Formats: sequence, structure tokens, C-alpha cells
Amino acid sequence: MKLAFSTLGVPGMPVADVVRLAAGHGYQGVELRAHPEEPVHPGLSAPERAAVVEEFQKSGVEILTVAGYVRAAAEGDDAPMLEELAELVDLAHDLGARNVRVFPGGGGQDPAAADATAARRLAAAAPHAADKGVRILLETHDSHRAGVDVARIVGTVGHEQVGALWDIMHTWLAGEEPAASHAVLAPHLGYVQVKDIASAKDTEPLALGAGVLPLGACLDTLDPDSWVCWEYEKRWHPGAAELPEMLAAGRDRLLRLGSPKE
Repeated sequence: MKLAFSTLGVPGMPVADVVRLAAGHGYQGVELRAHPEEPVHPGLSAPERAAVVEEFQKSGVEILTVAGYVRAAAEGDDAPMLEELAELVDLAHDLGARNVRVFPGGGGQDPAAADATAARRLAAAAPHAADKGVRILLETHDSHRAGVDVARIVGTVGHEQVGALWDIMHTWLAGEEPAASHAVLAPHLGYVQVKDIASAKDTEPLALGAGVLPLGACLDTLDPDSWVCWEYEKRWHPGAAELPEMLAAGRDRLLRLGSPKE
């Protein structure tokens, strides 16, 4: 199992410090939150992008994903969303990242209409992603929390450069068992985001294993070479404990849970 963590857990941290954290705590990759308030975002110049790449290459840490905020099913015209997604794909390509993360964002709509909008836009974006060698991953999130919901869209697109990102909190909140989530997502799965929370009503991030999410049951479904990313939502919960001091224990717990069972 290959481990990463999201920079959502270390808001605003300089890239060099992020790389040192990953390398120093045994994480092979990092999911980079792509937002103007972060060091990495689509507004970076070519030299700035090259400097990010150099920092990661020096320590042998991989940029797993550029985590953007495109909402594929959101109401409105297609063109602005497709332009934003193309910029994220270009950023991922320039950084050597495997993936771009997008959200569904289809709340308040007829589900069939939201599905159709997301599938149409992702299909339109897929050729550019293929040209750039980047995969677009639709996360189990917001209007499409369950694996079956995301799989329905990605399956409709039917393009290898469009896949799924399994956030285990959202499938759990949707009432979907891990085996069921994996069964529908497996043909499209890019990787898994793990986290832990106290309850459905209290989603402030906790250390892995300190809450109620079925980490072991989710990891049991995965192939041994799967990527697993700890998405600790410190940005949205500033009072939560600091991620850096928990990274070593989190790594050890994930490796124990993900080890082959006799």
C-alpha cells in the first residue's frame, strides 16, 4: 500500500515543508489542495511550477493529485467549468501529478439531470486529460456521496481518463457498506481517501482509529498496491489537533490495517 496525505491538513504550509513532512514520516505521496490561498494553484507561472517539481523530486515524493474544486454537475454553462478543469489538468501535467480531483456539486437538482450534466462535461474534458496523461477523478461527495452514485456517472462517461475517488466518510454517511462501495467503484477507482470522525453529526477530524469510520473494512477491499490518502480536514476545523504530530502514528495504523490477513 502506498500512502499520501492531503495538504488540506496543513493549510498554507510551504511546499518545501510539506515535502519534508512526507519524506520524514514515510509517506510516498502528497495530494495538493489547489486553491489561491495555498502555495500551489493554477495561477502559478512556469518557473514556479518547475520549482514545485524540483522540491518533490529532491526527496522522491510523488504528487499524487491536484485537488481542485470544480463541480462537474453544478448548474450553469459548461464552458467556465470546462475551462477551469482544463487549467487544473494542465497544472497536474506540469507538476507530474497522476490525477485531478473534482466534486459532483449537483445539489438541488433532479438527480438524473445532475448525472447527465456531470457525464457530459467529464466526457468533454476527457480527451484533453488523455493528451496530458492525467486522470480526472470524481469524488464521492456532496450530492453524490455513495459509491453507486459516482459509479453511475463515471460508467456513463466510459473513458479511461475519467475515474472515481473514494472518500470513505461520504460513502459511510450515505449508509453504504464498504464492500458495496468497493464493488461499484473498483472498475473506476483511482485511490481512496481515509479519515476519521466522532459521529455523523460531529465531523471534526480525529486521529485515524479514534472515531467511527470503518477504516479496516475499507482497506480490506483494496489491492496491495493501492494508493491511500489521509485527508485530514484541518482547513475547515482550525481547532482540530495538528496533523504533523499525528503523521507517524497514522502511517503505522494504516500499514497495520492494510497488511494481508492470515
